[in-house]
Amino acid sequence: MVAEVSRYRPQTTGWIPRGRPRLRGRAGSDLRRGRGPIRAHMRILVLLLSLLAWGSAAFGAVSPEVRTPEVAVRLLSAVDAVGDLDRIPFGVGFRLAPGWKTYWRAPGGSGFPPHFDWGESSNLAAAEVAWPAPERFSLFGIDSVGYADEVVLPVDMVPARPGEPLDLKLALDFLVCSDVCVPQQAQLAMHLPKGPAAPSAEAFGIDRWRGRVPGPPGPALGILRATLVDMGERPVLRLALNGGRGADVFVESDGDESFGRPESVPGGVALPVTFPGDGHRALIGREIVATVTGAEGAIEQRITVARGEGMGGEGTRGLAVFLLAALLGGMILNLMPCVLPVLALKLMGFAAHGGGERGAARTSFLASAAGIVFSFLLLAGAAVAMRTAGMAAGWGIQFQQPLFLALMMVVLMLFAANLWGLFEIPMPRLASVTAAGPGARRGAFATGMLATLLATPCSAPFVGTAVGFALSRGPGEIVAVFTALGLGMAMPYLAVAAFPRLASAVPRPGRWMVWLRGFLGIALTATAIWLASVLLVQTGVAAALAAAAAAAAPPVWLAL
Repeated sequence: MVAEVSRYRPQTTGWIPRGRPRLRGRAGSDLRRGRGPIRAHMRILVLLLSLLAWGSAAFGAVSPEVRTPEVAVRLLSAVDAVGDLDRIPFGVGFRLAPGWKTYWRAPGGSGFPPHFDWGESSNLAAAEVAWPAPERFSLFGIDSVGYADEVVLPVDMVPARPGEPLDLKLALDFLVCSDVCVPQQAQLAMHLPKGPAAPSAEAFGIDRWRGRVPGPPGPALGILRATLVDMGERPVLRLALNGGRGADVFVESDGDESFGRPESVPGGVALPVTFPGDGHRALIGREIVATVTGAEGAIEQRITVARGEGMGGEGTRGLAVFLLAALLGGMILNLMPCVLPVLALKLMGFAAHGGGERGAARTSFLASAAGIVFSFLLLAGAAVAMRTAGMAAGWGIQFQQPLFLALMMVVLMLFAANLWGLFEIPMPRLASVTAAGPGARRGAFATGMLATLLATPCSAPFVGTAVGFALSRGPGEIVAVFTALGLGMAMPYLAVAAFPRLASAVPRPGRWMVWLRGFLGIALTATAIWLASVLLVQTGVAAALAAAAAAAAPPVWLAL
């Protein structure tokens, strides 16, 4: 077959356009005879490809977009097939025109939340919508809560028959507002076929917005107490916060109350509350849902509203109740399993007093009690300073610092090595309770301080309640409650100081102390391992292993 270029040369079959190759021979003749059917087939193929491209959005990871001048909305899937998932991650995406906003599930003083109707869907048992942390904005002089620019609401689809195709049909009603409010309606549809559930191109975007959904309260951010308080003109809901620098708070209740913009108060925020009629006392004892957004992230927490001062409560009697709770909580701290270092030092002190003089025992245990109370006063001062500066303050907050955790692991392992006899710490310098004199008193005082430091990551009945009350009040209440906690924890030491024969009743030092020291060394090691698990959650495997290796290195080196 030979290809030859002809320039408008007349042929029996007609004219060939300039520059088009002319095929001679049998193949060329066949091609000319079949040119019409081939063109028809090509047109059909192009039409089918166009229809497939137009319809692929409805059968892929993104639905066709419904667009108005104010907003565009669509369905998104994080996977391209159903797989065998029993919860399939989706999202409803909104793109708003500049200056327009839509609403959160609790819209505030105006507007209404989006309404989702999945009733026409097939193979759908439930659709669970998650709500990213919203922002507050003012429309027509009224505070409202919602989203601007763009938002994706993550939705977990629960198929009725996992593994089978999922046909979604959503009738969506929502409101968008700028200078005016415009109701919107959108009919969205998507088909998710059967097959392996590989991540789609939309998975990252959906996960990014899911990461903005408020989580549970934690050490860095949380609500310690919610009280309804009279503040002159009308009641306010006062929330004592742990953390929450620059926090905004959005409150939901099952009643008709409305909650205004929060204002910073010592230890937290206060929100004005508007009640229908005169039923504001009905909020006391009910549960609310509060979403807190701040520098530390966003949390969602359920909490019951208590009666505050000015709502028929008795402030002095209430403080006395919490002081008693703090005293009991401090005493119980001595019995908590996590206070193993405290127990170790305490038992070794009792053992060293076996057969000792009563005067030396009284002086030593009074010094240890003073060290405990002094440490709690330091904690109270730190809490007051942090709350005044708007920083997060709470019980055991230093155990959120990875460097502190690693340092305490090293200290605990050094104490364990000392108890195992790998090296000796001169007892009059650190924790001696046997000799008299200033050195012994300083050592006992240091023992009390160390006991308090190692006890702070532990919780016990009444401790959280007392600390939460203190941090929701002023400096005076904080100091009083922390002092009561210190006195409670120092109670065993004070008991021995009052009755020195308790120390004398301990058997004299002997071989049993060798076994006791070995056991207490194991207990200290277990506490160090527990701290390593806390560090693992905060920093990951590599940092936790490095800290564990640094803590284990001194005992291993001394043992070799």
